[in-house]
Formats: sequence, C-alpha cells, structure tokens
Amino acid sequence: PFPNSHSSVCSVYFSVRSFSILNISAWILTSGFYAVWIGCILSGNELYFTTHNVFNDPIHGSIELHPLLIKIIDTPQFQRLRFIKQLGGVYFVYPGASHNRFEHSIGVGYLAGKLAEALRSRQPELNITERDVLCVQIAGLCHDLGHGPFSHLYDGLFLPKHENGSCDMLDHLLKENNLEPVMEKYGLKPEDDIIFIKEMIETLYEYKIREDKTLFILQRSFLYEIVSNKRNGVDVDKFDYLARDSLYLGIKNTFDFHRFLQFARVCEVDGRKTICTRDIEEDNMYDLFYIRHRLHKRAYQHRVNKVIEHMIAEAFLKADGHIEIEGSGGRMFTLSTANEDMEAYTKLTDNVFEEILKSSRPELQEAREILQNIVSRKIYKFVGERKPSRIGKLLAGKKLAQPLPDEEENNLKPEDFEILVINMDYGMKDKNPVEHMHFYSKKDCCQSLQASRIRTEIFSEQLIRVFCKKIDEQSVEAARQQFEQCLRVSYVSFQCTKKKISTCLNFLQQSIHFIKW
Repeated sequence: PFPNSHSSVCSVYFSVRSFSILNISAWILTSGFYAVWIGCILSGNELYFTTHNVFNDPIHGSIELHPLLIKIIDTPQFQRLRFIKQLGGVYFVYPGASHNRFEHSIGVGYLAGKLAEALRSRQPELNITERDVLCVQIAGLCHDLGHGPFSHLYDGLFLPKHENGSCDMLDHLLKENNLEPVMEKYGLKPEDDIIFIKEMIETLYEYKIREDKTLFILQRSFLYEIVSNKRNGVDVDKFDYLARDSLYLGIKNTFDFHRFLQFARVCEVDGRKTICTRDIEEDNMYDLFYIRHRLHKRAYQHRVNKVIEHMIAEAFLKADGHIEIEGSGGRMFTLSTANEDMEAYTKLTDNVFEEILKSSRPELQEAREILQNIVSRKIYKFVGERKPSRIGKLLAGKKLAQPLPDEEENNLKPEDFEILVINMDYGMKDKNPVEHMHFYSKKDCCQSLQASRIRTEIFSEQLIRVFCKKIDEQSVEAARQQFEQCLRVSYVSFQCTKKKISTCLNFLQQSIHFIKW
C-alpha cells in the first residue's frame, strides 16, 4: 500500500483494525534530486501516509521540506528559477558559478524554517505557531520568484524591485495551480496568510490584524526579520547566498551561520521585539558583512563581469520591442513589459540570451552582434579606473583641464567609451551594519546590548571604471594614454552619490572630453 515513490506529495488511507497507534517511518530513494520520507500515523481505524521530500543540498546537506512547499516547488512558476543564473554574468568569469535561483530559493526556505523553529523551541513564551513557521518558510522559498533574466541585471534595466515581482508571481502561482485549498488543508488561512507572506518578502514592518476568531494583533515583528531584514541586513537570504556563492566561486567563507541559529534569541529593543545574538558572536557577524564585501569586490563587481553584464544589457535594450512573449488573453509583451503580466513573465528566463544569439532576424542584428562578441570574448577593453576620495564635493579653486584627443590620429568618438560607477559596501552604504544589531550577554539573555565601536570607520568604497568599445591595440592604447593624462593634469576629489553623480560625470566628460556615460 505504499505510495508511488516518484510522486511529490501523496496520501493513502486504508483501514487497519488490529492496531490503535502506530508510527512508521521509511526512506525510499527516488531517481532525481530528492528522496521521499514517509511518515505514517495510525489514529483509530485509519492509517494516514504523508510524504516529505528530502533534498540533497551541497550547502545544507539532506534537508526536509513541508509538503506544501513541495506543492509550490512543483509548479511552472517556481521551476522557472532553474533557468535564471544566481550571479548573472559572473558565470562568464568564474566557471563554477553555474548555480541558479532555484536551489538558492530552496535553501532560503529551509533556513527560514530552521531559524523560526529555533526561536520557537528556545522561547516558548513567544507563542510562535506552526502556522507562523510555515508562512515564514513560504516567504523564504518564494522571495526570489520575481527575478528576471540574469537576476539583478534585468532588475536594473526593467524592474524597480524584484520583490514586487515576487509578490505578483506568488499570487499568479497560487491561482494558476489552485493552491489555496492546499494551504487550508495544512492549517493556513489564505486570506490572511498570503498578505503576511508577501509582507515578509517585501519587508513591510507594518503588520496587519489577523482575520481569525481571536482578532489579535501580531506581536511578532521579529518574524519580519527572518527572510529579508532591512534593519541591519542579517537574514537567512544572506546566509544562504553567501555560503552558496562562496562554494561555487571557490572563495573561502569565514561566516558561520550555524552559530547564529544556535544563539539567536528575541529581545525587546525600543518597544519592538527583534532578533539578537550572543555578545561573543560580534566577530562572526563582522565576518558576515566582510565576506559580502569580499564577494562584491572579487566576483559581483569584477570588472570583466560588469562589462559583460553591461554588454548583455545593451543587447537586451536593442532587442526590446523585437522579442515578443505571449501573455494572458493572447496579448503580446516585450522584454521590458513582460513583468507586467505574470503569464508572460513565467516564460522569460536566461534563455532569451540564446534566442537572440541564434536568431537570424535582421531586426535583431545589432543585439546579436553584441552577444556574439561576448561568447567570442571580444569584450570592451578596460582603460582605467579611479577611486574617488570621500570628500563630497569638488575642491574649490580647481579648474578642470580639457585635454583634447587628436581625433584624426586615433579616430575615437564619445560613443566608443563607457563609464561604470561601482559601489561596494558592507550592506548599509557608509554605515556600520553591526552597530544596527543588538546582542545579549550570558548573564542576561533578555537585555539587549549594542556592538563595540572599536572597528574601522570606512565601510564603503567606490570606483569609476572607463572602458573602450574599440578593442584594437592602437585605440585602446590611445584611450589609456588620454585617461592617464587626464588624471595627471586635473586631479580633483569627489564622491559619486546619487545626488552628485552628474557632477562626477561632468568632471570626467570635461577632463577626458570624449567620454560619455
């Protein structure tokens, strides 16, 4: 009477009159990514089988997921994440960075449940329910549903915030696969809990009244810090991607998230319940933000990766309007508008790169040539970079030199250049994120403490990189000489913030004359 071992979730009922209580567990290995755990509980005359999938994850080992999470995973909307690279263009630089949003999302869902369960067992007075834990798991699992092709590359081009897309895609997923009755089967109330789940994804701290019989206000603001924590950046999303990215990039990760799970407690800070950790974990938490900065410096903001992603973005912009994706009601959408219709967006993945590359349509020629240059490694050449000082304005009295290139000699034009502004920090711009954390001591686990301030004062840095689209040696050398001349004759200090970006660009345009943004 055992269920089909290849099915994701199944239930079997049959009568057994000779036993009153029976607990059975069995492991059945299946072909593919996961195994199936079968738990059997006999109550009265009915034996009820439920299966829990166990995934073999390279970061977390064998992880068991709730049947409702498996129902969500086994949908086209979630399976789409298999075809979206976690690190976008980094795969063109680091051959090991082949992992996708799919496995990261499963890892975040798992860790979200682990942290919620740890708090629940450690502090019963918090009254964390099974319902709360399941909602937190779903939020972790679905937090990246809104990512487009090459992850953050698409976000920067066509989507203000992927979290908004994640909530829209979650609504679409639940509706298209009729999962609200399944949610009810496992004790959730869709009309309330879907709102709660989306609030955790979007990091909305203003929680709502639960529409249940007791009508109590959620006094669990700390639950909003588990998946996406805007207060200080310490969340399970970061725990998973730092560990996973480090593994596939071959970069050592010094942060141990297991210790955070071991020591996490909820304390009250300024009238609000927040997640804290032991004071002895301060160095470990600095390691969290240090490895984030290190990965940005060595991989995410790698100069070859950034120029390749810039070229992909150029190709997508040129192809926009010529790529049609069918959405709901037979309506057609482009690359830039597909995120407005979740049926169309479900079909949009990294595969659009191959679609453009292999197309023979004349209207896609410009975009196709750019992508052909990428796969042929004919990428824009690095000219030079400058690290601005931390002074927030142009120094008074400095006049900008305007050296003019000999255009007849080198044939360089403004459109032959690209300037990329690179920002790297510890997650909170120029602030120390650990100072926004709270700790507790061994003597008093209920009283929160702030971190010590004996640390470096610099938590952000910025680079301005100049690239030449012409890749012949003569043009690149001419561009580099002009860039060096510019730096010698017109040294000036500035800070590239959003407000001052135009000032920075004016400086470069005047100094180098022929470079455009």
